[in-house]
Amino acid sequence: MPCTEADYAFLRQFILSRSENVLDPSRDYLFEARLYRLLLSRNMSGLNELVYKLRLADDPALEQAVIEAMTINETSFFRDRGPFELLQHKLLPQLIERRSRQRSLRLWSAACSSGQEAYSLAMLLRYHFPQLADWKIEIFGTDINTEMIRRARTGRYPRMEINRGLPARFLLRYFIRDGEEWEAIPDLRTMCYFQQRNLSHTLPVFDRFDGILLSNVLFYFSESTQERILQNMHAALEPDGFLILGPSEQAAMPELWQPVLEGNTCHYQLR
Repeated sequence: MPCTEADYAFLRQFILSRSENVLDPSRDYLFEARLYRLLLSRNMSGLNELVYKLRLADDPALEQAVIEAMTINETSFFRDRGPFELLQHKLLPQLIERRSRQRSLRLWSAACSSGQEAYSLAMLLRYHFPQLADWKIEIFGTDINTEMIRRARTGRYPRMEINRGLPARFLLRYFIRDGEEWEAIPDLRTMCYFQQRNLSHTLPVFDRFDGILLSNVLFYFSESTQERILQNMHAALEPDGFLILGPSEQAAMPELWQPVLEGNTCHYQLR
């Protein structure tokens, strides 16, 4: 039996209620594409059977598998060069000077997917700022997808992902080849911590960061959810810290955020 309009409507609402990602009806085709492997693994005949089982609400593992299959996990090493150049030449040098007494840095890669952004930050710090060798540096990566968090913790990436944006000098210096995969060296992995977390949920009060990267994520959420996420970011950022969004995103809450344009790259400070 084919999937009905009511089935698609249920799936869209299911995704919205669990992850707050907004899917327009014009993108219903994504359900077939992204849930195909899950249907095969569960021996289901089609989306209509999946909807039937989800309506029973008695299989949390299936519910989580659907959410994870529908989550966007597009990432790469040093994705969007502008922000990393801004970090290297301005934001990090200024932050390092201000933290010279504490000798510690805490950065957050929000919606980190399989961890490439967090490891990119770690390589940037190790390569360009060797004076931080004895500092306490913590890079937190969070994502709603538990499988992505599991992968990020291993620090292992296949050739295809290594070839996407990782400069050869960093590959040779910070990764060890193991068959057809490369594994981040222990020094990088000890700098990076990964945790499953929903961006739209309230953060623990002890989570405070010197810098937050939230790239190419906000546009998947409704306006009200975007505002809640940005409020969470505001509460988590140190008063002199920075927030970096994707190149096509804006922190459209002028009462909370002050945009600062450096060349062609924008970052945000607290008001």
